[in-house]
Amino acid sequence: MSEADTAEIRQALAAWFASAGRDFPFRRPERTPWGVLVSEVMAQQTPMTRVEPAWNAWMRRWPRPTDVAAASPADVVRQWGKLGYPRRALYLRTAAATMSEDRELAHLMTLPAADAGAAAPPDIEDRLRRLSGVGPYTAAAVSTFGFGRRAIPLDTNIRRVIARLFGGSDQPAGAATREERARAEAVWPSEDAAASAWTAQVMELGALVCRARTPECSRCPVEAWCAWRDAGSPVREQPLARQRYVGTDRQARGRILDLLRETSSPQPLERVIAAGRLPQAADDSQARRALLALERDHLVTIEGERVSLPR
Repeated sequence: MSEADTAEIRQALAAWFASAGRDFPFRRPERTPWGVLVSEVMAQQTPMTRVEPAWNAWMRRWPRPTDVAAASPADVVRQWGKLGYPRRALYLRTAAATMSEDRELAHLMTLPAADAGAAAPPDIEDRLRRLSGVGPYTAAAVSTFGFGRRAIPLDTNIRRVIARLFGGSDQPAGAATREERARAEAVWPSEDAAASAWTAQVMELGALVCRARTPECSRCPVEAWCAWRDAGSPVREQPLARQRYVGTDRQARGRILDLLRETSSPQPLERVIAAGRLPQAADDSQARRALLALERDHLVTIEGERVSLPR
């Protein structure tokens, strides 16, 4: 694809995003890197429509990393509510505690994004990667959305759009390959501000239009340049796996946490087991297995015949 085509794609996508992009609080000019980090951790395997109200409540309670670092593990798990994968709440608390020990980073994380970007050191992405629960994707996302730096957070939406639009293939499976990263590097704007804006636009296109199973190509602002459409929209050989929830240990774990979040005192072990027993279960073995898994993940505390959220 020529540089002229790439420039036209960027213009078309920017115009589309200006009218169709969703107005989330963690995208607004007053956002902070801390707010971006919270949104990115919450959005891992969780739809944005569920993230927004949870993010608003979290940020009202803990607008700075130092605030959540001072909270108890039980408080953060309770505040996490039904977002799923509650270990993410504990990762955020641990990351916040690390930031609280680094005065410069803690300060930068609370500045509006424009000010944070101007004040941050060149190695900010590397410093973010040292935080608990922050991998390459999250560090890149906070670097570009929170600090306005050029970074390429290859989430599933971005990978799918880049593969289809520039590669002519369907959504890639597994971890990002060297070829994917090279293709993304080749089409990403070189300037910080343009790269940050382009990242948000590509991500939103993948979420709203260029979806995995039900793409709406007729609504796509860059359909005219899409190599995947030109190739006849080939479907990947290995179908995307659907994650099952009903009947799984995850569901049992969620029911146990629901009970403990609704109470302020430790609960009898048998009551907790009963909460975790699914309607279709033949016995209590799954509920007990789920409870022990929660204890291993430090999401509950078991003391004798009593169970509570972590202390």
